[in-house]
Amino acid sequence: MAVIICSTPTKPLRAVVPVKGLLPLIAPSLVLVLFFAIPMGMMIGISFQSQTEGSPTLASYSRFFSNDLVLAGLARTVVMSGLVALCVTVLAYPLAYYLARATSRWRTVIFALAIAPELAGVVLRTYGWLIILEDRGFINSALIWTGLITEPLPLSKNLFGVVVGLTHVILPFGVLSLLTSLQGINPNLEKSAQILGASRLAVIRHIILPLSVPGIVSSFLIGFTMAASAYATPALLGGAGFKVMATMVYEQVLFYLDWPFAAVMANVLLILMLAAGFIGSRLESRLHQKLHL
Repeated sequence: MAVIICSTPTKPLRAVVPVKGLLPLIAPSLVLVLFFAIPMGMMIGISFQSQTEGSPTLASYSRFFSNDLVLAGLARTVVMSGLVALCVTVLAYPLAYYLARATSRWRTVIFALAIAPELAGVVLRTYGWLIILEDRGFINSALIWTGLITEPLPLSKNLFGVVVGLTHVILPFGVLSLLTSLQGINPNLEKSAQILGASRLAVIRHIILPLSVPGIVSSFLIGFTMAASAYATPALLGGAGFKVMATMVYEQVLFYLDWPFAAVMANVLLILMLAAGFIGSRLESRLHQKLHL
């Protein structure tokens, strides 16, 4: 009995790279490299230079972490951004929920009013709040005229005024972020829970809120990062004595011409926003896992 063994040459398998599928990524990748990666790399390099000699040094970083005024500005930035993000999320949630469930013709009107602040410039909106909140502004003048107060309330040139102005500026972004998340929740879940006897508050607490966690985290992160990097509103509503990271970077670049120290501040601000994004994404994933257990 003859046995014939046929062998065929084997070739190593090669991964098929979908070249055509990568073509649409060339343009955005090039834009990110040219306008983000390269400038960020240059800024990191400048932060290690000496202001006078240009040689590599850690003097600017040592100066940053030993300067009490700068550290106070960093802490003020964190507090301001956290308060703005919280106010934006709390105020945007009911509005976004209404827009996600409403079917009347007023939905279009309210949606237009929600995003209307973005039709005006940041400086224009900030000056509007300055007219309302200053010592001789509308609120203080009305309260003094009615006899409720005798002296103007400190509504501007402080943290309160900045938080109010930034909340107004960033609120439309929070509404859009939460609206996308709430629209993804099936309305039949709410109807089923109400048919089974759950109250409206119980439905919102046990169904709507847990399922909208991604939108809540996204709204908070958008509010935090936009507030942390804002310059015009803190500079106008906060006044000269209200120092945050963005205004201090501006001063170091234009007034003191200390580019290395300004680069250090910018790097620290970037790390702060990246850390907030990382913590927010981790929190979102943990809450998502608990929800599906």
